[in-house]
Amino acid sequence: MIPYPTKSYKLSGSNFKEVKRNALIIYKKITSSTKRRPYVRSAYFRSKGKKQKIFFDYFWVHLSQKSFKERAKRLKYFKAAIEVIRKSRDHPASEDNPHKRGELLHRFAGLTKDGELFYVQIKEDKRSGKKYFMSCFPEK
Repeated sequence: MIPYPTKSYKLSGSNFKEVKRNALIIYKKITSSTKRRPYVRSAYFRSKGKKQKIFFDYFWVHLSQKSFKERAKRLKYFKAAIEVIRKSRDHPASEDNPHKRGELLHRFAGLTKDGELFYVQIKEDKRSGKKYFMSCFPEK
């Protein structure tokens, strides 16, 4: 898996409140581009020559299950993760979800402008083919 070099730095902030404020500015731009569910089009996932949508339904729910320290650490990569979803054409590491049979998990790698490695995880429903942005997190 080749990491995609992004042009984005990590979001600034020393605690969750500050980082969330910066992330919501980016998220608001995404939500204002559609009247319904917010999404980002992916360069890697294509169908009939058209970029497929990646929805945000599970991202905020998944993030809220973490501790404040972990939320801040993950949310710092939000802007770079959106760039990876939009522009990366590199093959992700894909595997079946061990907890649910009808799902695939795709994990993309990315590098921030600072050179920090992080991962973006996307869940795909096998039946409907819909894809959901699940999480972004740094390398351990």
